[in-house]
Amino acid sequence: MKGIAFAPGHISAFFEPVYSDQNMDCSGSRGAGINISLGAVSQVTVKPASPHTITVSINGSPSNAPVTKLALKFLVGETPLGITVDTMLDLPVSQGFGMSAGGALSSTLALADLLNLPRDNAVKAAHYAEVQLRTGLGDVIASSFGGIEIRREAGLPPWGMQEHIPGKFDMVLCVIGKEIETKKVLSDAARLREIASYGRYCTKKLLEKPSVEHLFSLAWEFTRKIGLADDLVLQAIEAANQYGMASMCMLGNSVFGMGDTPMLCKTLSVFGKVFCCTIDEGGARVLKEG
Repeated sequence: MKGIAFAPGHISAFFEPVYSDQNMDCSGSRGAGINISLGAVSQVTVKPASPHTITVSINGSPSNAPVTKLALKFLVGETPLGITVDTMLDLPVSQGFGMSAGGALSSTLALADLLNLPRDNAVKAAHYAEVQLRTGLGDVIASSFGGIEIRREAGLPPWGMQEHIPGKFDMVLCVIGKEIETKKVLSDAARLREIASYGRYCTKKLLEKPSVEHLFSLAWEFTRKIGLADDLVLQAIEAANQYGMASMCMLGNSVFGMGDTPMLCKTLSVFGKVFCCTIDEGGARVLKEG
């Protein structure tokens, strides 16, 4: 038996971290972001086994995959199963594309489908793993939702609340510098307070006037205020803004843009590796073979 699922990559434009030590359901982030057609596909096979084992490979190589393994443990507990996961990631990790969330969520969705468990259990398990390991906050919930989203309230439903900004656009991504370890940023209390304050302001402003143009202008403001972008990333955004709208992917040394796609590709290719994609409106989903 094999289960297959896809989870779109997710780019956070800006965010406000929200932690509840008592309840991971309420933890996550407020903010806004975009789900993209590049993401994670996981094939999962399962058989009875004692002791319980989880083996993961990513892009063909064996991987420790802590987020995926923890998510699968949250999903099935100590049930004596031999679980094998083969995940293909379209984009690099630790560059603000939500790949750890995508890998975990596509894996839990595929396994839940195999075991006839509810979809909500799969989303919750992946969300818990991301929050506990501090590798992301709102990516799992956003990826399960799809499209361009505003996260009004943090966490899983019924606490978490999201709404869509409609629209299907082409996107250009560019990876410019080395990875940013999300956990480091999310473990820095002073930095977090600053991010939370600006993130809260941006979310409030976007809810007053929800549009993709407003999302990008607030994202660019957020990027300049929180001071995580290095000079090269800032130069790339300014160059891209001549041909559309662009900002920094949170949290990565990478840029996302929308506008004149050929010119954005040409302009950003000077700064790093470029990927082209579209907005994924469907959200994370089980795929059927064939």
